Amino acid sequence: MATYMRRAMSSRNIQLILLRSSLHSRHISHICYADNLCNTADSHRASTLTCNAFVNQSRRGFAKGRKSKDDDATFEVVLDIGPTVKTGATSQMEAAIVALSRELSKLRTGRASAGMLDHITVDNGGAKMLLSHLAVVSVIDSKTLSITPYDPNTLKELEKAIIASPLGLNPKPDGQRLIAAIPPLTKEHMQAICKVVAKSSEDVKQSIRRARQKALDTIKKAGSGMPKDGVKKLEKEIDELTKKFTKTADDMCKAKEKEIAAG
Repeated sequence: MATYMRRAMSSRNIQLILLRSSLHSRHISHICYADNLCNTADSHRASTLTCNAFVNQSRRGFAKGRKSKDDDATFEVVLDIGPTVKTGATSQMEAAIVALSRELSKLRTGRASAGMLDHITVDNGGAKMLLSHLAVVSVIDSKTLSITPYDPNTLKELEKAIIASPLGLNPKPDGQRLIAAIPPLTKEHMQAICKVVAKSSEDVKQSIRRARQKALDTIKKAGSGMPKDGVKKLEKEIDELTKKFTKTADDMCKAKEKEIAAG
């Protein structure tokens, strides 16, 4: 009986030990599983925080008004206005010389010139037209002009217009054309013409100076965007152009005065 009781107690103890061992094992598994969940959550949370930090940093980098160090750099653009300024000044000065040539050709000298009648206007059926648009003027010799109208019916009007001009010419009909003899200049007439030449010379020089001043004003306005050496060089080139065209005007007027004096 005693032996039976010991065996029963021993069997019971073994069952209790096994039960406790099983519970302890379950508890440990539960703890390990919980720890794994925590580690996974922490890892996910850390990853999420890292991504959010990257996105936030990127947003700050591209935020409105954000400037990088390179954005602070400034670039100075230097415009080369030289060719434009010189071309404009040259064009205006050349135009002044052309106008001077046209004015000098209107002045009568002792020699015949085809252009000396170009400025004369003709009343053609109530319309004012330049003689050069109505007739061909040619030089027969140094003292004689020929005026041939495109329309023979305008011969009388051409004759009246030439006589009325201040040139002192008296053309005569010769078939379907007019012949105009160039009379010798009187001393008084020579002096008067020379005064006109001098005035024309001064007028063209003023035009040349205005073109120079306009070019210099343009250079001055653009001076802040040009190197000082470039400004001085361009101003010097404009002055050289001015001297060149002024000399051309002087030479033309001296040649005209010489022609007048030759009679």
